[in-house]
Amino acid sequence: MKPKISIITINYNNLEGLKKTFNSVFSQTWNDFEYIVIDGASTDGSKEFIEKNKKNINYWISEQDEGVYHAMNKGIKKANGEYLLFLNSGDHFFNNKILEKNIKHLSEKDIIYSDLQVVESGKTFIKKYPETLSFSYFIVDTLPHPATFIKKGTLVEYGFYDESFKIAADWKFFIDGICRHNLSYKKVNSTFSTFYIGGMSSNPDNRLIKQNEIDSVLNEEYSAFTKDFDDIVVKNDKLNSLRKSRIIYVLVKLGFLNKF
Repeated sequence: MKPKISIITINYNNLEGLKKTFNSVFSQTWNDFEYIVIDGASTDGSKEFIEKNKKNINYWISEQDEGVYHAMNKGIKKANGEYLLFLNSGDHFFNNKILEKNIKHLSEKDIIYSDLQVVESGKTFIKKYPETLSFSYFIVDTLPHPATFIKKGTLVEYGFYDESFKIAADWKFFIDGICRHNLSYKKVNSTFSTFYIGGMSSNPDNRLIKQNEIDSVLNEEYSAFTKDFDDIVVKNDKLNSLRKSRIIYVLVKLGFLNKF
């Protein structure tokens, strides 16, 4: 029988993070899922650790790849689940009952996402995501991989992740899927998983690369939209300036402000 969920973990030389992820996955109270691990020929003991735990893994491989999105696409191709979740090494579920509580939400929609617990420099906060997604939202943000289920058929239909991108291919999939292909989606109001700042996409050293990749998509594929967006910002600035001038004029007339 086809599993409802395939959980995919990508790893490269992150043994300690992999241990944390495995412990979270194997501790779930609802465990009727397929588990896939794609390792990029790690040399830090990860391969041996995966092999040691292979009885709990439906499919795993350790071999060199051409980058994180090549590894993710390999996981997609091997997955049998209706919905896919990427819980990469170091990330983990918010608690041991989170799948049991959320499995009921996985139906019909192409994309189903929740909130994310973020840990940065020892500080923890919950990142909330909007219930309505828009082009303006994706200009400044994206959806959280560790807290987002995507239908496998949808990923396959729209060509998997773009492997020419180093960091922003997941963002590109989401903005194309929501804004161009009108994929269906649903927000589930719960904190689903925990993400630690410091991975490839959140590393400050890679932010410029990420922004360049995002800018290339916006300029080449959404130039008309970005022009409209810029025009709206300029018009709003002018309107806000005009409103402030009118408010000051009224306050002066009413005697609440001294004349200049």
